[in-house]
Amino acid sequence: MSKPVALELKNVSKYFGSLAANKNVDLTVYRGEILAILGENGCGKTTLMNMIAGIYYPDSGSISVDGQEVVIRSPKDAFRHGIGMIHQHFKLVDLFTAAENIVLGVKNGQRYNIKEVNRKVQELADKYGFNVDPKKKIYEMSVSEKQTVEILKVLYRGADILILDEPSAVLTPQETDKLFDVLRRMREDGKSILIITHKLHEVLSISDRVAVLRKGEHIATVDTATTTASALTEMMVGKKVELNIKRPEPKNTCDRLEVQGLNMVDAEGIKVLDNISFTARAGEILGIAGIAGSGQRELLESIAGLCHPVTGKIIYHNPKTGESEDLRDKDPVAIRELGVRLSFVPEDRLGMGLVGNMDIVDNMMLRSYRKGHSIFVDRKKPGDLAKKIVEELEVATPSTKTPVRRLSGGNVQKVLVGREIAASPTVLMAAYPVRGLDINSSYTIYDLLTEQKEKGVSVIFVGEDLDVLVELCDRILVVCAGRITGILDGRNTTKEEIGLLMTKTETSAETEKKEVTDNENA
Repeated sequence: MSKPVALELKNVSKYFGSLAANKNVDLTVYRGEILAILGENGCGKTTLMNMIAGIYYPDSGSISVDGQEVVIRSPKDAFRHGIGMIHQHFKLVDLFTAAENIVLGVKNGQRYNIKEVNRKVQELADKYGFNVDPKKKIYEMSVSEKQTVEILKVLYRGADILILDEPSAVLTPQETDKLFDVLRRMREDGKSILIITHKLHEVLSISDRVAVLRKGEHIATVDTATTTASALTEMMVGKKVELNIKRPEPKNTCDRLEVQGLNMVDAEGIKVLDNISFTARAGEILGIAGIAGSGQRELLESIAGLCHPVTGKIIYHNPKTGESEDLRDKDPVAIRELGVRLSFVPEDRLGMGLVGNMDIVDNMMLRSYRKGHSIFVDRKKPGDLAKKIVEELEVATPSTKTPVRRLSGGNVQKVLVGREIAASPTVLMAAYPVRGLDINSSYTIYDLLTEQKEKGVSVIFVGEDLDVLVELCDRILVVCAGRITGILDGRNTTKEEIGLLMTKTETSAETEKKEVTDNENA
């Protein structure tokens, strides 16, 4: 017996100027199923989901819910038809409790009773197996707890069709497993779930069917049980792609950067880095793993000279002069004047990596304009670099004169990573360089980082996909709440071991012993 159709899209198209984000897309979602949405960056996945959720309105085509054609012009309309979207960036009020956030904006004509709301939220959480305290403040919660509140928000409003955008991006493997268990229970309860994700192993483990988009068009929907990762990738890209991360043995390694006893507090006096010490070596990739907000960003910004720790040292060993220099109290310009080439791919691409209103060529010039010898800037070299990056990284853009804010998130990331690698650094720090990138683009970036390693660059890679960290990195430094909880050998560890260390607050004696052994062997 076939399942009833919950949601159906027919010939749905959306244009932004002359660009077709989605073109004549047909999609069917059944009751009680999990449908994964796959595709390269800029293929229209998010645009399509935003039309279902009422954020965009289609230029043509129709959307039907339970066999009835509906008009969805706003998220309010979407909720009226039982559709709710859980975005990757949470929309919660930190000072409110979980229950207060869940009920915020709900108008049912009844008097507001927080005790009754707490009871209903707890009942809903117990029904699906969520672990959440309705009375807990948002600012006291972990990332997974905040995500739980976002899901409960849409369930509380009666959503039967849920859209999740990269739900596991900021979770540990253990938290991801718990989330997937909850999603399976929701599926058994008759909920329809659409998941946007780039992690193929998750697609194969959680979904019933997979819908593949390419260049705005719906290529196919296949049963998960009868497909493979390589087949899905080929459908996404339109050609065969090797899904192997190369990890050559480090050669001619030497200490390039030594971080000693780094401590830092934020503007509110809270300690964000707690006695951080490690060594990054030339010719190796040092991975950094940790739950979002564990101090990764502050650590990289301290090394790059963007913020200053209270105590500690950041010793850089210059390969040209053989001299050592403490970078701790120097700003980025002073660091560059010393001949230190620290290339930094930040988490916030448009906030601190690129200027959205400037085109690709002008963003290349941000690295070189100080080298000019006259009032006139040389646009030829930055222009050539922009063309090279667009061609080699396959950046989807009308031209190099296109403002970067008009590019999809993944293509913005390609421009940023390409520019930083082109600076020929001796230390390359990359914070989430493949965040939001499709599988094909991600493997291109992994290959670029490995090339830098083989050239003798010291690569520091902050990643959120533990499978990739284990395959790509030579050593993996794990942080939790601003402290190092372990330094592991990438070839001999597991993502489960890393996940456990990501949730610890103290370095165990066993881990300390392993750290010492690894360092002695190295």
